[in-house]
Amino acid sequence: MTSENPTPKGAGKKKHRRVPLGLSLQASGFTVTVLALIVLGVVVLSPSLRVLAEQQQQIAQLEAELAAVDQEVQALEEQLERWSDRAFVEAQARSRLMFVYPGDITYLVIDDVEVTESASEETISGDIEVVSSNWMKSLFASYLVAATTRAPEPEQDSEPGVRQPLPAPQFGGGDDE
Repeated sequence: MTSENPTPKGAGKKKHRRVPLGLSLQASGFTVTVLALIVLGVVVLSPSLRVLAEQQQQIAQLEAELAAVDQEVQALEEQLERWSDRAFVEAQARSRLMFVYPGDITYLVIDDVEVTESASEETISGDIEVVSSNWMKSLFASYLVAATTRAPEPEQDSEPGVRQPLPAPQFGGGDDE
């Protein structure tokens, strides 16, 4: 038995392969399904990832605040240790509250000289100026005045040997109470 081909031999060299219609729809349906799942995953996970990123940022900010507060606590603890020292407390009472011991002489320097702006604008000269006063005589005169002047004797109201700080006199004369 011979098989006969109804088409001529030279006419059918090119073969067109037909893709079945079900296979092409199936491949594109699979692609659409995968893409839909990817989009759905992004939509579902994006709020959670955004919240995670915001929480990480808040954690970093809170850790920075915690470090600053720890430094402040350490500084306050160091200051508390200083206040437990009697000499430090005495120095603070003398400087801040102007307390003095009986017999101490305090000097209050008031800066009442106003500085004008023209004085700050003056140029400094490079020339050396010769001063006509003798500083050694001035120093010796100051020493003689200090050595020959007697200080008034303090009153002894408390027990001998016990020194108690007293407040310095207040100047200003206003009734604040």
